[in-house]
Amino acid sequence: MLDAEHMQYSCAYWDDGVETLAEAQEAKLAHIAAKLALAPGQEVLDIGCGWGGMAIYLARTMDLRVTGITLSEEQLGLARTRADEAGVSDRVKFELIDYRDLAARGQRFDRIVSVGMFEHVGRPQFATFFRCCANMLTDDGVMLLHTIGRIGTPGTTDAFTRKYIFPGGYIPALSETVAASEKYRLIASDVEMLRLHYARTLRAWYANCEANRERIEAMFDARFYRMWTFYLAGATAAFEHGGMCNYQIQYCRDRRALPLTRGYMGEEEGMLRGRWGNLSGRVS
Repeated sequence: MLDAEHMQYSCAYWDDGVETLAEAQEAKLAHIAAKLALAPGQEVLDIGCGWGGMAIYLARTMDLRVTGITLSEEQLGLARTRADEAGVSDRVKFELIDYRDLAARGQRFDRIVSVGMFEHVGRPQFATFFRCCANMLTDDGVMLLHTIGRIGTPGTTDAFTRKYIFPGGYIPALSETVAASEKYRLIASDVEMLRLHYARTLRAWYANCEANRERIEAMFDARFYRMWTFYLAGATAAFEHGGMCNYQIQYCRDRRALPLTRGYMGEEEGMLRGRWGNLSGRVS
């Protein structure tokens, strides 16, 4: 109900000229892909692949082999179905496996992407997460982490969100994230704070909830609807006026793995946006 078209449940990217949630989510996919500095033939890992949107997008826009991992059987089944429908099931593989168990296999990837998953790792597991990522990344590999974060110093998750929305989750400060990753020789090569992008995404989700109130209450109940609209309204305020934000952190293991300047990001993003517009029938 929040995003029926793309099933992307993380911060969208409201680039110039983007007006709808669908367009913003497509722009988010291109924005992330551009930062990965992809090349044909690479092996890509999507940690916390959700309903498969990121993995399928990457496989449709370039000749890559993508592995998406999730802990949800429902997500696994639908992600595989969507890959079949998109015609990329020969290049995209989805697995029901924990990232720690995957790391134990010893497989390495040229690129790692994780969108909207790190918030659920929990502070005690930060070191484990980054150790596993470092071990799975090739020596010249690149990683992109997209996560909700705090503006300022570390804090605590509010009781309502902790109990009803994200049990066991923790919203990290940038200082915590970088401190945990630098122990494993992951170089933070680029950091972007998306500032108000999540607030606008939350407003779009809230509007979709309101438009689908009867369907949501029929599927669940009125209490569920009130709980989620309360959360979305409160989260919007936190991202517009409080201490919440969204970070994209690009990591590499070798400082020479990426071009010297950031120009490649914009160039690649423009090409990806145009390419996806042709593939999806949209005008980007």
